[in-house]
Amino acid sequence: MNTCFIRNARIYHTPTRSFCEGAILVEKGRIAALYTGGDVTPPADVPAYDAEGRRIIPGLVDVHTHGRAGGDFGTADLPLMRRMAKSYLDSGVTTVMPTLASAPLPELETSIDCINILRAKAAVSEGELPHIAGTHLEGRYLNVKRRGAHAAELLVSPDADELEALIRRMDGARHVSAALELDTHGEFRRRALALGATLSLGHTDADYNTAISLFGEGVTALTHTFNAMPPLHHRDGGVVAAGLTSENALCEMICDGFHISPHMVGLAYRLAGERLVLITDSMEATGCVDGEYRIAGNPVTVKDGKARTHDGAIAGSTLSMWEAVCNLQDFAGASLGDAVYAATMAPALEIGLEAEIGSIEIGKRADLLVLENNEIARIMCGGYWHG
Repeated sequence: MNTCFIRNARIYHTPTRSFCEGAILVEKGRIAALYTGGDVTPPADVPAYDAEGRRIIPGLVDVHTHGRAGGDFGTADLPLMRRMAKSYLDSGVTTVMPTLASAPLPELETSIDCINILRAKAAVSEGELPHIAGTHLEGRYLNVKRRGAHAAELLVSPDADELEALIRRMDGARHVSAALELDTHGEFRRRALALGATLSLGHTDADYNTAISLFGEGVTALTHTFNAMPPLHHRDGGVVAAGLTSENALCEMICDGFHISPHMVGLAYRLAGERLVLITDSMEATGCVDGEYRIAGNPVTVKDGKARTHDGAIAGSTLSMWEAVCNLQDFAGASLGDAVYAATMAPALEIGLEAEIGSIEIGKRADLLVLENNEIARIMCGGYWHG
């Protein structure tokens, strides 16, 4: 049964980034009613859960993640993807946007088909698996100068026809990260937007003016800000300055203290504010021991939880979303409310699902986390208690 009444809670209020006393009625996996004030009598015949004054926040949303628990969405079969998905939910992520790195076209097609099946199975899993939002394509259409961990031989120029075929193959939300400065005539960008995909500028060598122009033409995000792009410089702010100062750009950030130093996280937080999107960019070693792994066609060594290709490039992270929430508070002095926003509503906005997930509002999915002493004590996904 995915009907429940949660009482004696301190409920997160997204518009004010604050908590207020109240209760939540969940019916058929959705938020059916919200009540304010102290103890509220539950409706008759509805199972009740006493939160005992604990804080309730929306489930975490990871829109940029390649894998965890020993699997990568680009190479995993369906049983492994299912184990990966359960691991995400165990960590408090109730919505996952599987991210595909650069790969040959047939492999991308196979991965998309597998993600579609996982998405369908998750929808009827009764809280065993998180919501699989759709597919994030971060690959092939990247600038070789800023390829990061992506193998150079796997990269191709932006191809609108090829992209259309891939987008039409995807179920659910479709999100594309690309070096859009290479899309010289804009057809790749226009085709993606016409098909309902959201776009992010990433693995890019774009200059400031080009980036500002793209953010005014339907591109709504900057992929893992600071990483795989020209560095911020006092004589040329470049794409980083464009992203941090443009009101039209959401800025993804890997908040692990390794990809970006804590003081630069603080700078970005002060500039981007509610446009900051916490991501993990996690790879298959997340939740696993150090050792040898792979990502985007390259072998990767993980040592002390830090992943690098054999030529020294950073290769994704082993970060969890809740760790990112805690790190944003520690590194930037963000409030819990602001950090939660960056891990819930901001990523939902990036992929166009803010009407479905990202906040505790009537009509939205009942994806909830119960916090105790700044730790996740209990998880609800689609109205079902998990674990």
